[in-house]
Amino acid sequence: MQLAGLYPFMAGSGAPQLGVPIGRHLLWGETVCLDPLAWLRTGLVTNPGMFLLGQPGAGKSALAKRMITGMAGFGARVLILGDTKPDYTRLVQYLGGQVIRVGRGLDRINPLDAGPLGAALDRLPQREADRLRLEVRGRRLALLLALATLVRGARIVNAEEVLLGRAVDLLDTRLTRQPTVPDVLAVLRDGPDEVRLGTDHDRQAADLVATLTLLCDGSLRGVLDGPTSTPIDLDAPAVSVDISQTAAAGDQLVAIAMLCTWAYAFGVVDAAAALAAHGLGPRRQFFGVMDELWRALRGAPGLVDHADALTRLSRPLGMGTLMITHSLDDLDALPTDEDRAKARGFFERASIKILAALPGRELDRISAVVRLSAAERQLVSSWAAPEALFPGRVHPGRGRYLVKTGEGPGLPVGMRLVGDEPDLYDTDTAVQP
Repeated sequence: MQLAGLYPFMAGSGAPQLGVPIGRHLLWGETVCLDPLAWLRTGLVTNPGMFLLGQPGAGKSALAKRMITGMAGFGARVLILGDTKPDYTRLVQYLGGQVIRVGRGLDRINPLDAGPLGAALDRLPQREADRLRLEVRGRRLALLLALATLVRGARIVNAEEVLLGRAVDLLDTRLTRQPTVPDVLAVLRDGPDEVRLGTDHDRQAADLVATLTLLCDGSLRGVLDGPTSTPIDLDAPAVSVDISQTAAAGDQLVAIAMLCTWAYAFGVVDAAAALAAHGLGPRRQFFGVMDELWRALRGAPGLVDHADALTRLSRPLGMGTLMITHSLDDLDALPTDEDRAKARGFFERASIKILAALPGRELDRISAVVRLSAAERQLVSSWAAPEALFPGRVHPGRGRYLVKTGEGPGLPVGMRLVGDEPDLYDTDTAVQP
């Protein structure tokens, strides 16, 4: 027993044995585990946010899929919040989960659908129900404003926001079902007294009507202009909202589909948390994956505010999140300085930052946010792809990651796929001969 403790070649890396086994420590060989929710519960991190950066081909999707598989195995409900390629459909089906395919002629998402959050109101105490009713109103209005901003390519003015708010309120009292965008259009066109009060309705509503009409009768017809066709199944181990069919209509529809997916999914998480808090439902944990989030943010000024509000909710709701992108340059492609600053906040706020293969130029920018030692910089940059690759050669950094939390030393990890993983995690099936 004493000899084992004194053995000169035994040294721990400090890798926590909590969560999904993602690989072995590159220096010490011991298993490294990762779980943002378990790490939060034990005080290892201050929030359950994760941000993954790396070059194409370095294995970002493979790590995300290992986390999805493991988190689902530990009982967390996995939500793929907008699969744009799709990369995750086969894995979710393998796990026995639900795949919702959004697009023209496929599944619809109603932007104003409160989902389980609206259905929970009748089961909650009056005070909590009133609070959530205001939350539902705020989310409906915020999403309508974001969609109108995207379609118009400019911000909605204050007077138009007032009209939209009144229309949403009126529909809430009139309807016994979830309102839709065509319902809002009908109210604005009719101009009832409750909406007209104190406003120059005809002038202010004209542009709004034209903008919202594009959501229903323009290139987006058949996507947002009706009730939600396939609600999210809270009992499924994993749910993927496949928005790959929207890509043919351009980045605008991709951004709209992503925003609607985020709003609906976070409403589902809200409802589960509210019911569990009052003993009316099981306490659930969620793991949300937001891949290529920059595509939803660059469509128009101000859209980052909507995503920013959603990402701040994860800790009190028992939800871990994983955001994935290639480079911080993706966030700098946003329209305004204000948007770019807020988007960089996503990376700064994430307690767990995972760096795959990255060149030195990218590491210079990252060093302004998180401390990297000279050895860590050299290690991560050594994984970066050279300017020229030869046929048949794999990415030199594939399956290698540096996991950083706080200012301390990072955990260099090497991940090796086993069992069915090489087939399930392959993102290049579409180009295979």
